[in-house]
Amino acid sequence: MRGWRGWLRDRGLLIANLGLFVVFLVAMVLAGVRAYNSDQTDHHEATVSLWGYLHTGEFVEATFENWESEFLQMGSYVLLTAYLFQRGSSESKPIDEEAPQDADPRDSDLRGNVPWPVRKGGVVLRLYETSLALFFFILFFGSIAAHALGGAAAYSAEQLEHGGSAVSVWAYVGTAQFWFESFQNWQSEFLAVATIVGASVYLRQRGSAESKPVAEPHRATGG
Repeated sequence: MRGWRGWLRDRGLLIANLGLFVVFLVAMVLAGVRAYNSDQTDHHEATVSLWGYLHTGEFVEATFENWESEFLQMGSYVLLTAYLFQRGSSESKPIDEEAPQDADPRDSDLRGNVPWPVRKGGVVLRLYETSLALFFFILFFGSIAAHALGGAAAYSAEQLEHGGSAVSVWAYVGTAQFWFESFQNWQSEFLAVATIVGASVYLRQRGSAESKPVAEPHRATGG
């Protein structure tokens, strides 16, 4: 048996990223509750506990505002890389040859070790062959809904502090504030994607799956 070391090695990329996610989420909460309570004190309002902060509109809005942009980026990237190319980029499918990702699963040997939806066929397979992008867009719409809920609560609290009125979630979605919060993150996500697509044409990172081999010509396309 390969043991736990082999198990960890086989899942190291996922584990490392989930670990970093937890570290930075905890750091965000600890910094966020201090910033929130500082603002509350400045306005002569009651401070909250760490648990109480997790239920504030500020925390919910700040968290899901970022998540929505990440899931939008990944879902869009999955779709765009299915149809568009970039000569020389490791992020693109090959241009001058057939890509394995384009193979029709209906032509595969069902006697082999293929996923269950491929064996099932029909509607199940149709959903499965678009499931990666669909998964990210479901997460995107769920995150943008949570952003709207948390943002409406935070926006209403701010309005009340300044003698205004609370707003509904739908009213908040119609404000410039909601769309500013969304667009400020969306634009940065697509800038990051464009940067790695273009940079991977000319730059290399030995050992990384996101880079071409170091000696590969600039015009060579694909990982």
